Amino acid sequence: MRAQPPYRVVQWATGAVGRYSLRNLITRPEFDLVGVLVYDPDKVGQDAGSLVGLPAAGVECTDDVERILAGDADCVLHMPLPAAYFGGDHGSDLESICGLLESGKNVITTTGFVNPQSYGPGVVARLEAACRAGGSTLHGTGINPGFMSDLLPLALTGLSSRVDHIYVRESSDYRGHPSRQIVVDLIGFTRSPKDYATAVRPFRAFQRALFAESVQLVAGALGVTLDEVEEYDDFELAEEEFEIAAGMVRRGTVCASRWIFSGLVRGRPFMTVECVYKADSMAAPRWADPGFTVHIEGVPEMMLTVNEMSHGLAGAAAHAVNSIPAVCAAGPGIRTLLDLPLATGRGTVRLA
Repeated sequence: MRAQPPYRVVQWATGAVGRYSLRNLITRPEFDLVGVLVYDPDKVGQDAGSLVGLPAAGVECTDDVERILAGDADCVLHMPLPAAYFGGDHGSDLESICGLLESGKNVITTTGFVNPQSYGPGVVARLEAACRAGGSTLHGTGINPGFMSDLLPLALTGLSSRVDHIYVRESSDYRGHPSRQIVVDLIGFTRSPKDYATAVRPFRAFQRALFAESVQLVAGALGVTLDEVEEYDDFELAEEEFEIAAGMVRRGTVCASRWIFSGLVRGRPFMTVECVYKADSMAAPRWADPGFTVHIEGVPEMMLTVNEMSHGLAGAAAHAVNSIPAVCAAGPGIRTLLDLPLATGRGTVRLA
């Protein structure tokens, strides 16, 4: 049996998640890194390996989108901050992705598109047209949500004879998260309540869109049509000053937030996702401790809890990287997790 040649892959963006992804692409033999797109001018011209503390990889980082589009690659791992962070809207991400698809490259993105149908027929038609033009495939893995709030609940419902309600809780500790752009500018930690209310508006819109995708994907897979997805969010203020990797959290500033998304049918929740963010779980005891919980109410009733996940960013990156073989093997078009094998890939196995 002839071995599969390495997949030629482009890394698009090298932020907190993209750096973990880039390390995977450089160190795993099944991948051949052929391009890296960066947004930071200081990264332009650097070797991709040195950017993540590895030996030279022989690939120079660029901010030239046209160079990436013109290059030859099997797949692009599209991992920028959401366009909302830069004052844009989801349409900017859509156009970037469509350009890549039209150039003949498969795309795996963490900016959403877990369930593109959530954005309406116009977005779906635009994406499908791009896939047809390039003979390419689009797959959205998400960052948060992603896997824990869509793939895992669906796997558990395979044991159900009746499903009344699906509840998912994700609680994350950002104490060691290195990106001030994510922790402060996007999520809003360290800000005063007044500044938080203003700054978090783009993030709220992004969250609402992203979690609505996840909730609608699960409901649709189970044959349930939702009337709407309801959103509620709240925040907590620090009672004392403490420091995290992204900066100083001062007393009276935002140190935690909770987001609840409920997919409703005739006014009753069919699926609820509770997402808790904490600047430091030890200094913000309100709400759930870090970890994941999936509760299936029905017959039988089931609860699965993941008490701890080290290096959550690494997990988000690996989820996308491990999807490359299945996405490259899929036919052209939009492919959600429902269209791909449950185990879309696996990392390198190392035995002691």
